Amino acid sequence: MTDSGFGRTQSLVRPAVLNPLFRPIESLKGVGPKIGEVMTHLLDPPGDGPARVIDLLFHLPFAVVDRRRQPGIAKSPNGTIVTLKVRIDRHQPVPRGSRAPYRVFAHDDTGEVALTYFHAQKQWLEKMLPVGETRYVSGRMEWFNGRPQIVHPDHVVDEADFETMPLVEPIYPMTAGLTRRVLLRSIASALTDLPRLPEWQEMSLRREHGWPDFATALRRVHRPDGEADLDPASPHISRLAFDELFASQLALALIRSQRRRSPGKARKGNGKIRKAIRDALPFQLTGSQEKALADISADIRKPERMLRLLQGDVGSGKTMVALLAMAEVVESGAQAALMAPTELLARQHFATIEKLAEGSGLRIALLTGQDKGAARMKLLADLAEGEIDVLVGTHALFQEDVAFRDLALAVVDEQHRFGVHQRIALTGKGTATDILVMTATPIPRTLVLTYFGDMDVSQLTEKPMGRRPITTTTVSLERLDEVVGRIGVAVKAGQKAYWICPLVEESEEADAIAATERAKHLQRVLGPTVGLMHGRMKTAEKDAAMARFRSGETRILVATTVVEVGVDVPDATIMVIEEAERFGLAQLHQLRGRVGRSDLPSSCVLLFSPQIGAVARERLKAMRETDNGFRIAEEDLRLRGEGEVLGTRQSGLPKFKIASADVHAALLPLARDAARLVVAQDPGLTGERSEALRALLYLFDRDAAVRLVRSG
Repeated sequence: MTDSGFGRTQSLVRPAVLNPLFRPIESLKGVGPKIGEVMTHLLDPPGDGPARVIDLLFHLPFAVVDRRRQPGIAKSPNGTIVTLKVRIDRHQPVPRGSRAPYRVFAHDDTGEVALTYFHAQKQWLEKMLPVGETRYVSGRMEWFNGRPQIVHPDHVVDEADFETMPLVEPIYPMTAGLTRRVLLRSIASALTDLPRLPEWQEMSLRREHGWPDFATALRRVHRPDGEADLDPASPHISRLAFDELFASQLALALIRSQRRRSPGKARKGNGKIRKAIRDALPFQLTGSQEKALADISADIRKPERMLRLLQGDVGSGKTMVALLAMAEVVESGAQAALMAPTELLARQHFATIEKLAEGSGLRIALLTGQDKGAARMKLLADLAEGEIDVLVGTHALFQEDVAFRDLALAVVDEQHRFGVHQRIALTGKGTATDILVMTATPIPRTLVLTYFGDMDVSQLTEKPMGRRPITTTTVSLERLDEVVGRIGVAVKAGQKAYWICPLVEESEEADAIAATERAKHLQRVLGPTVGLMHGRMKTAEKDAAMARFRSGETRILVATTVVEVGVDVPDATIMVIEEAERFGLAQLHQLRGRVGRSDLPSSCVLLFSPQIGAVARERLKAMRETDNGFRIAEEDLRLRGEGEVLGTRQSGLPKFKIASADVHAALLPLARDAARLVVAQDPGLTGERSEALRALLYLFDRDAAVRLVRSG
């Protein structure tokens, strides 16, 4: 198995009936290599290949232009799309050297209208709009100085061709280099080639919801009768959205079923290492930590493989849970690994668990891409011999020469930063390896079901004892000097502060420049107490910057979002986030979580530009009102949608084309129940509906689940 069932793959077992839909987009008439490349950019197909016909058919319109309104010239409201039957009266060409538009005047029984064209050819207009002839003209009516005009009408046809003029036109998301005419023609061609597909939904479900068949739904959305057909709750879009959710849930259910049937290994520790670690702790675990540990321990002791998601807000104690889980498998005579997304976080995890496990007998080592030569060879030899119990590291953990004696548990931190392939590669280092995935990004319940349905889920809902709430305020950038002054006073009083610079663009280099400039400014005002850290620095430089901040040599750390995840300086009490409106809610919450990690009072200052929009204001308001990560995640979903909340482009997670987890949330439990019923009754997809269900999985690029079932 090479992935989790979400990737796009080409496979020999794809049902032949789908072949017309999986042709490259360039196979459509009128789509050459250049247009094909532009369409691929617009359609954003999964994988690295060109767009396919099915990608085009899943590119749905978001609005319609209704040309059925024919009120007559005098009764046409300003700004509305109208269709007029007019008689052409005269042309008013552009005088030589003038920048004025070319106007064609026409009338009907109610009045006169000017058809206005800029940079148009006289001969072309005279041929299209001959004086004395009747034409149907459609476009947006504008009243200018009390006179009606239509600038560049969308359609001009004679009476004989009026039947061919589309009175209801769908409006699609577009991109530079592609015209609406070419896109509409390509979609029409693709719809013509739409094959007759077997029905994968139960007829009782279709009747209950009034859903048409798949092909009818797709055709109706691309050829709507009006705005109502593009309502997400319409029977046509609901049918397509349910199909997509059902395909996703079916893939997850098949993977989960297969995993439970795949051989695991029951492991049980004697409790000695865990007792030593617990006895040394200066605090008690929270109730939700104990519950999560009980869940994980029960999984480890079962003969099936564990795949569990541990969700915990910033500072909720996930690392402690992971350490005790790893200790249990080590007690059973096996090994564990903890994989972090960055070297900075891997080093921090190593330092944290080494300190917590001190005196327990756990043998812990760190492996990163920086390790070279003899030291690396010695570490790998010790790992293979079983002389290392717990290995902490980055992507370096799944390099070919890294071999464990018996890897029983792989802990993956910040799963959304890894591709699914990487998770699988790490588990391939052992036999029957259990997986514990951790995330400090609170994920709304809807998205947990949608994206992580193959996992069991544990949540840490409490913060450790002694943590104090963080006071969050919003301040306009117009008061920047005042904020800098207050930070200076706080630092002189012994406090430490982060100053996070804005996301300039999706570029580490640009963000690094912004941070460097802000650091210079603060150094001029506050002196050498200001440090700097950003993603363009070498690892050693970042480590040195963090060391100076931890020791107190610097007391203000200017940084980019490189400090977003996992950086732990308990005595840092102030977080300033500049141009906070540029960040998503979840990211703001992550950044805020870098402070408030001790019993000291902490604060977060969100600096915003005076000209921010309504959605940005709502985000900042939510940050002021709550520090509950799960509430913030739900609000983030409402404001931005699931793709933005989870970052599906970077994570290897599936990207939904039709369904929306917030809009179609009510369909998700239905899809999950339907998928579970299928797998309970036909886990190998060999029954009566198997051909149709396989077609569904391929249509929505969940075909790796089919391969998984076939591989047994």
